[in-house]
Amino acid sequence: MPALEFVSTVRATRAGLTDTLADVEGMTAWGRAHAAELGIDPGFLASEELRAEVVELRQAVRALFARAVRPGPASSADAHRLPGFAESLDLVNAAALAVPLAARLEWPSDDVPRARTVPDGGATESARIRAALATSAIELLAGPLRERLRTCPAPRCVLYFLKEHSRQEWCSVGCGNRARAARHYHQHRDG
Repeated sequence: MPALEFVSTVRATRAGLTDTLADVEGMTAWGRAHAAELGIDPGFLASEELRAEVVELRQAVRALFARAVRPGPASSADAHRLPGFAESLDLVNAAALAVPLAARLEWPSDDVPRARTVPDGGATESARIRAALATSAIELLAGPLRERLRTCPAPRCVLYFLKEHSRQEWCSVGCGNRARAARHYHQHRDG
């Protein structure tokens, strides 16, 4: 899901928080890796202005995710510096509305026809990227998947994830192992 991949551009590593979109090179690499979902050219090159606009949108989407996981805690990555709810909602809606979408028929010679929704070709690249990301966030938050959205409670993890089954507590096996190891350490140290 593009919205989850988008908010996961802020990650925790052993060295601390890492932001994939911290610079133009990172934004360019991430955009190229997601070119098909974003409706952009695979040779995409980010500008500083585009990167800043995308990061602003990411923070707004993370603020909406933080509200969606209540009463659970927001991600510890940036909960203290997220924009307000109303401001975030306005920004995500404005980004999604900035680019009209149209149905496009694609019919490869060796496959069946399929419809794909594509952004208006006259919009700027930044507007198309932000519209695709905002639309993905809206679909997740307004759809049935919202009920499965969680914040990973593992030590140092800052990711949001979709809970796949009733016993899932963490975003990954690695986070589950870290959480169990930390719990074991604290039990034996204190007891």
